[in-house]
Amino acid sequence: MAGRGEPPEGPPESPTGGGEDEYRSLVFDESFVRAARLQEFSAQERMEDHAPAVRSLPARRLRTGPRAAVALVLLIALAFGMAVYMGLRHPYEAPVGRRAEPLRSTVVPLAPQGAVPGGTAAALLAKSPAAHFGTGAEGINLPAVRRTDNFSDSQVATALTTVKDYLVASSLDSDVLNGTAARPVEMLLDPDQTAQFERSMNKPQDDGQHAATGWLVRFDPAKVALASPDIRVRGTLSYTEEGSDTLEVVSDHTFTYTLRPAVPGPQPKDGASLFTVRRELHFRFDREDLRLHRLELRSSYVQAGPQSCPADTTGALRPLLAGQHAVSRGPAGTDPYATGRPTAALCGTLTVSSPQAKPDTVSSPQAKP
Repeated sequence: MAGRGEPPEGPPESPTGGGEDEYRSLVFDESFVRAARLQEFSAQERMEDHAPAVRSLPARRLRTGPRAAVALVLLIALAFGMAVYMGLRHPYEAPVGRRAEPLRSTVVPLAPQGAVPGGTAAALLAKSPAAHFGTGAEGINLPAVRRTDNFSDSQVATALTTVKDYLVASSLDSDVLNGTAARPVEMLLDPDQTAQFERSMNKPQDDGQHAATGWLVRFDPAKVALASPDIRVRGTLSYTEEGSDTLEVVSDHTFTYTLRPAVPGPQPKDGASLFTVRRELHFRFDREDLRLHRLELRSSYVQAGPQSCPADTTGALRPLLAGQHAVSRGPAGTDPYATGRPTAALCGTLTVSSPQAKPDTVSSPQAKP
């Protein structure tokens, strides 16, 4: 009988390419076997204990030693040291902050040519050049806002709005006008000018830097009071760049107040008089000022009358009221309602223009489309 032999066509091929050859590349060394989580019971153990075919082995604990701990500590220390180094040696250095310059101010009293006219507040305003001015903050109009080379339209708008807020606080706030408050003005100033401002309020001096009336409009509450809250305003705002990081805004506004004597009791109806203040202010903004809604007041030129000439106006303006005369007058006539650059240097003679004067137009020089 022939023994078991191979088929004539040769040995059958495994569908997977050979049974043993498939696992020939796997090597089960001793470490692999020891690391197994399951272990097969022997035939004797399965017969004696009727146990399942495999049993679980305890998980092997990772070996940790002092070397691993030291390496971890060194790695943390290295990362911390690198963070500190990068913080101290950052390739982009922070820009050096620019300090605000001290305010330079000039206050010029304007003396009347004769007795100060009196009347009711409404009648005086109706006959004055301020008859067609805006009332209060409505008279401070913003120009068309357009971006510049280095400032966006929103940044320009922020600068103009901050200047308007300053003009309202320093020229229209009733508590500021009667000398009982100064905080609304101070809050809008660059912190570098705070010390100068506070000294000007507490110890005003005629030195061109510490006149309270250079910062704001203030009357002596012991002598005068507002006859009407109707304050008329007209003026212009303009802006331009002063370098790639600085924006300059110039305001030129005329404020017309109606005043009366500060005496208790009923007041005569025709006891009011007009008082006019023209303020030309130069403001400067850097990018930090724009972000924090604050400003730097660089220069202030003020004409105010009727007052005696000369008069000490460093701490408060000293209006002449209805029927009063100036002790002396300046060398030339000065019209606070006129447009153009003011000319009086130390003192001027008050000249009032025609009531039919047209309002100024607001401008925005050097604005970019």
